[in-house]
Amino acid sequence: MPDLSRCLPLKSKLIIIVGIPGVGKTTVIEKLIEYLVTLDIKSHISVFGSVMFDEAKKVGIQNRDELRTLSVKEQKKLQISAANKISDLKYPFIFVDTHLFIKTSEGYCPGLPFDILNSLSPDQIILVEAKPEEIIERRNTDITRKRDNLSIDEIICELNLGRSMLSSSAVISGAPIKTVNNNNDCIENTIMEIANSLGVMK
Repeated sequence: MPDLSRCLPLKSKLIIIVGIPGVGKTTVIEKLIEYLVTLDIKSHISVFGSVMFDEAKKVGIQNRDELRTLSVKEQKKLQISAANKISDLKYPFIFVDTHLFIKTSEGYCPGLPFDILNSLSPDQIILVEAKPEEIIERRNTDITRKRDNLSIDEIICELNLGRSMLSSSAVISGAPIKTVNNNNDCIENTIMEIANSLGVMK
């Protein structure tokens, strides 16, 4: 077993991993956790939407996808509550699985506004991307979620919006940002790229 004592964080290191639906960010995080296990490094995944959903259940929301139907004001309250819970966690690495924006009837609602970033105080923000045609294919084959049917041009628009949101999040939080590609059959390279940025390569 390699000696990782020099690269392990002295305190919890919170990493926000974002990406539009269909880029495979959740799979990337799960594979990253598996890799860290091989290094005997403890970590934790906090799915921001799930934490929000737990809070939303208290006001009658029955399905996670219904969160998008809430007003911006209602979503913001749930976001702050979820961020406070996550920021209290204690693990060497905490990975927050979330979105940079949420499409609502009022427009695109920031997933990481000032209050949320201030509460989470991330050490790094990583944006996962993929080819537009692969994103559409993954969305169409994911029967576990109710996804919006978007065209290639709309997907490209969302990818560009994500990059803009990422830059804004870096300016607000002061956290370094990184973009990785999760194209088909390349997930192992993606994991190694992220692990290298965390300083935990074998």
